[in-house]
Amino acid sequence: MSLIQIIVLALLQGFTEFLPISSSAHLILTPHVLGFSDQGLAFDLAVHLGTLLAVVLYFRHLIWEVLRDWFASLAPSGQATENSRLGWQIILATLPVMVVGVLIKDLVEHQLRAPLVIAATTIIFGAVLWWADKGFRHQRSMEKMSWRDAFLVGLAQALALIPGTSRSGITMTAALMLGYSREAAARFSFLLAVPTILASVIWVGKDLVGATEPVAWGDLGLGVVLSFVAAITTVHFFLRHIERMGMAPFAWYRFALGIAILLLAI
Repeated sequence: MSLIQIIVLALLQGFTEFLPISSSAHLILTPHVLGFSDQGLAFDLAVHLGTLLAVVLYFRHLIWEVLRDWFASLAPSGQATENSRLGWQIILATLPVMVVGVLIKDLVEHQLRAPLVIAATTIIFGAVLWWADKGFRHQRSMEKMSWRDAFLVGLAQALALIPGTSRSGITMTAALMLGYSREAAARFSFLLAVPTILASVIWVGKDLVGATEPVAWGDLGLGVVLSFVAAITTVHFFLRHIERMGMAPFAWYRFALGIAILLLAI
């Protein structure tokens, strides 16, 4: 990989992973548009690891409290707390994407990465995001999330296995439709990214175990660092401005991106 390819793809992953615009669509299409060679599984693993480290660092205090209370709740004398309940809800919301991912892995990897599929999902789910943002009242906080709502957000997340849908986009969309504030929808989506991305890293990583190809550790390390910096910056500014800004700019971006993909594919 050239230096410019490493920089572009790592920053792209970091900036788009937590925005509702589909990182997978950008990573699949950018090499075709710019003439890059395939970056390979190892680099995909590295940039996803960078985004995982970013969200863990940003929410480190909350994640620690959730883990502490969740493990304490497992003891015979343990009591449920708001944090332990959130931990169970994140587990519940993660299950659908795990199950569906195993069942349709081959379909996703071979049939659903076509440009027309990505264009369609980019536009359709952009419209649904816009509708969820404009057509529902957003008053509920993350602390008020019910078990049913957590599971419904998890079911929505399974749709993100289709390239172009956007994991963060579809989970925020579902939460907005359930009446949660934009910030609450974003926070739950970002926390839900931790087990989801971790599972993805492990899933991709197992395919690399025993591989005989040489590893460009410098390229992978730079990918981790750049995607980490881009991701933690994105999460910080997104949470600070999303209540005022709303989802409309991201929906319009998706419309433009989807149309551009269609024009390139035709």
